[in-house]
Amino acid sequence: MVGLPASGKGECSAVAEELGIPVIVMGDLIRRYAEEAGLPATDQHLGTIARRLREERGMAALAELTVPAVREQKAPVVLIDGIRGDAEVELFRKTFSDFTLIAIDCPFQIRLARLRSRGRSDDMVNEDDLLSRDERECGFGLVHAMDGADIWIDNTASLEECRAGIEKILKTIGSSV
Repeated sequence: MVGLPASGKGECSAVAEELGIPVIVMGDLIRRYAEEAGLPATDQHLGTIARRLREERGMAALAELTVPAVREQKAPVVLIDGIRGDAEVELFRKTFSDFTLIAIDCPFQIRLARLRSRGRSDDMVNEDDLLSRDERECGFGLVHAMDGADIWIDNTASLEECRAGIEKILKTIGSSV
């Protein structure tokens, strides 16, 4: 699944877990790197680690680190939360023949309001910080990844409507494998 910060990826993951679908959060890999380095999980630190991993190992570095975790699940469907670029999508499509990319989209102002209310350590609360993070994420190829999505979710409706739409999509994907 791909989307900008606070677009609703976490809700997709929550619905998947409620349906018994395992979820691998790519950002958790970066958070572990920060923890091992003794760094707080701030947006700045996590962004630096993500950028460094991609510089050292290539733009698909996080996808390469994610593949073993997906395989360990031994499940017919696994949700990968937090795809950031087209190189990652390309690797997942080559590795998993039935890979389906879901993009979740939400306007900037709604995402900013969500960030201000959710309270994660890597959240930003002002427009400039979110714009900066969006630019960083898009620099990883996020827009290109979203453009190649198989399924789009417009996350501007109520939480209940969004969750119902996500559930329908995930059940459809699950029944096709």
